[in-house]
Amino acid sequence: MTRFPIIKPLLITALLITGNAQAAPDARQVLEVSPVDDIVARYPAMMSQGIREGLKQNGQLPPMMANTIGNIVSSGFNSVDIEQQIIKDLQAKLTDSQLQAVHDWYETPVARKISSAEIAASEPSAWPKIQSSAMELNSRYKGTRKAEMFDRFDRAARATESAVDTTIAVQLGLATAMAAFSSDSANYEQLRQRIESQRSMLRGVVGQQVYDSYLYTYQNIGGQEMDLYLEFLESSAGSAFSKVVTNSIQQAITEPVESIGKQMSRFFSPESPGGQ
Repeated sequence: MTRFPIIKPLLITALLITGNAQAAPDARQVLEVSPVDDIVARYPAMMSQGIREGLKQNGQLPPMMANTIGNIVSSGFNSVDIEQQIIKDLQAKLTDSQLQAVHDWYETPVARKISSAEIAASEPSAWPKIQSSAMELNSRYKGTRKAEMFDRFDRAARATESAVDTTIAVQLGLATAMAAFSSDSANYEQLRQRIESQRSMLRGVVGQQVYDSYLYTYQNIGGQEMDLYLEFLESSAGSAFSKVVTNSIQQAITEPVESIGKQMSRFFSPESPGGQ
């Protein structure tokens, strides 16, 4: 009888500890509280629009064919599949404490404000605004602390690095398809080497686009707020989260490229109904 009052609190404490451990957020909950799921939902439209406009500006294809390729690309990417890939990788590669830290960050007012800005900037309709405001924003922020913070942001978020890798993969898929119905008979390896040789040039172009997007996206985010964001991105949890998310997105985007290329080859080949 005298031992019961001692045992009971110990049992309650054990139950509380177990309850806290089980309450740690899983990867799906972390993704939902972050802006990543909202941004990923816009990826098919962003990819389609970007490729469609790029082909039109290149001038090698008529607008109708460029639009058709854009539609094929859009249908080739599934935002749900991309999200599932991210969740799977986050659950496998982040610890419970890292998932908790990421979840805690995205629940803060600063993170919510930044997330809203990132989601808005990921809308396909935002890209013309980013392009039209680039010169003015570059001039406005030249020599300012926000401009100086870009390199730190770019390293922490792996923004330019992942964008270049993804762009090269998409270009290779499109080039493979284009070669199938053009006079260029270069094989896959030759195309890969040709596109890969343009990495340095491409990094300069993509890097400027990333910088323009950075200035546009975070123009209403104050210096102290950006400091807090960068501290999160550079933390163990934030760094692991960013790395897994960018790698997962890149993998989920590049894997369908080969099948998209084959689909376009069949559609546009002279002997196919779509190519007539």
